[in-house]
Amino acid sequence: MNVTFRQLQLFLALAEHGSISAAAKACHITQPTVSMQLKELSENVGLPLYEVIGKRVHLTEAGRHLAETAQTIYRAWSEFGQQIDQLQGLQRGRLRLAVVSTAKYFVPALLGAFCTQYPQVDVSLSVLNRDGVLGRLDHNEDDLYIMSQPPLHSDIASEAFLANPLVLVAALGHPLAGQAALSLDALQDARFILREPGSGTRRAVDSHFAALGFQPSIRMELGSNEAIKHSVAAGLGLAVLSRHALHADPALDGLAILPVVQFPIEANWYIVHQKAKRLSPVAAEFLLHLREYVARLPGSAAPLAAPR
Repeated sequence: MNVTFRQLQLFLALAEHGSISAAAKACHITQPTVSMQLKELSENVGLPLYEVIGKRVHLTEAGRHLAETAQTIYRAWSEFGQQIDQLQGLQRGRLRLAVVSTAKYFVPALLGAFCTQYPQVDVSLSVLNRDGVLGRLDHNEDDLYIMSQPPLHSDIASEAFLANPLVLVAALGHPLAGQAALSLDALQDARFILREPGSGTRRAVDSHFAALGFQPSIRMELGSNEAIKHSVAAGLGLAVLSRHALHADPALDGLAILPVVQFPIEANWYIVHQKAKRLSPVAAEFLLHLREYVARLPGSAAPLAAPR
């Protein structure tokens, strides 16, 4: 089968952008050239790779298999290039990182310090909900993943690296704000604004409340920490959020942390990857950098949990 790297690149662009014209624009070549190359690719494979329905390209079964194979080839080629760079004493390449949305509050600081040390490294950062990150993990689309509740699969390696306390917050003017100590009974009449079901924060909150035998009265479920903070500050209810999602002084967000018994919920952030994955030199260096960087922070998970 006589297939070129260029054809695979164009096919991946087609799969990502959904049209030949968009693939041509992304690859900075003409549309007729893309069409010709993809036609040759289909002829070499011997099966149709895509079909156009309603002006949108849809991959056939053979096309989906080819897209997965092409991604694997490009990842392997990228890793090879990084290994050659490493042998030549260079530190460049691409780091692919996917993180859950709450991690966006501290991950830029980690990346900033890393990129200052290795300025030739390019970073691809995907910020998604937990299900989105798990989907990318299942398909091995990135080097490393950061989340608060990693899957408990035997083929997944996860390592706790940073404390992630979940705190109970209210609006600054809430009647419970400013009190010295509160019991769960004080929350019986409160309305709650929680993250959407399935998020790492929501899973931890549901588990914690169930263990305490407490049933919160839920007013809203939102998929954004920022939306929750604004809603709480507006007096719509209480919420449980990662301390990392709040300003160093929560009052600047219009919020107060409530000193409730059994809070904060103790949790950690985890760095995750597939056990069978061979980390690229850049990914391995970032993992080492992360361990050293967070060990100097007051909120580091101490001691670091062993990979599991």
